[in-house]
Amino acid sequence: MTVAELDATSLQAEALLTGKPEPLVLTYWRRLRRHRLATASLIILGLIILATVVGPVIMSRMTYLNVAQGTEVPYARDTQDLRNINSSPSLEHPMGTDELGRDVLFRILVAGRLSLFIAFTVVFVSEIFGMFLGAVSGYFGGRIDSVIQRITEFVLILPTLPLLLTLSSILRELKIPFLPAEWSQAVVIIAILTLLGWTGSCRLARGMVLSLRNQEFTEASRALGMSDIQIVARHMMPNALPPIIVNASLALGGVIVLESALSFLGFGIQPPVATWGNMLQGVQKDMLTAPWKALYPGLMIFITCLAFNFLGDGLRDAIDPRLKL
Repeated sequence: MTVAELDATSLQAEALLTGKPEPLVLTYWRRLRRHRLATASLIILGLIILATVVGPVIMSRMTYLNVAQGTEVPYARDTQDLRNINSSPSLEHPMGTDELGRDVLFRILVAGRLSLFIAFTVVFVSEIFGMFLGAVSGYFGGRIDSVIQRITEFVLILPTLPLLLTLSSILRELKIPFLPAEWSQAVVIIAILTLLGWTGSCRLARGMVLSLRNQEFTEASRALGMSDIQIVARHMMPNALPPIIVNASLALGGVIVLESALSFLGFGIQPPVATWGNMLQGVQKDMLTAPWKALYPGLMIFITCLAFNFLGDGLRDAIDPRLKL
């Protein structure tokens, strides 16, 4: 019995008990709310995203005393105060300042915006691409399936981190026309991470489609004159979507860690553009005198990745009707 059939059976049972059917999305949401860690993680992620989007806008309208300039200046990502370097947390700088006197809180919020944008874009593109390839592979079978699966296996056996470092070192100076330098760097990192990130969704989608392609609704669609591409797009891919959503939520944390690792090693987004990863560059020498420079970016990476993993666990339990909540 497929996941879709199990969900239908579950909905029918609930309809008999409650007297009215419940939309599938509401059923998933009700199950998800019973998972306390997933619910808490969803709230935390919402607050983090809201802070990274709205926080810099609010802070840029506020001012603080810049000791070097001797005047009040608005908070900004690259505003330096060389007379106030590595200062400890205070009212004006709640997370302290870095080696150039820049406000750590403001930079963390701006860095989070870019880190999360890269993570969401990589996961969205790679999951859609992988789901489409997997659906085509599972539906058509034969040589098409064999070629796609050999390509998938080849990508899977590649050493991820060394390959990422090599590609990043080659492509990081690439300039994309009509884009600022920081966005060119982001596009390159997105392309590299997407290139290696689609295999999981491809295999998941293929497994789902293999169990669905000989079902009655597929035969009925063929009898109605629908083309193979229409059947894949309208029936195969939507039925493969629930496990893909779970896989995507779990993959987000991994992408953030990979991007942070690349930036930390100097192969990702380059300063002065801030990401959580490159904010950790060179902080080892100040671990005893200015530990907040490593603590806060590292804490943001840890909390965000942990929240995405708990959310993925909750979504898996909510979407899989074979699990009792």
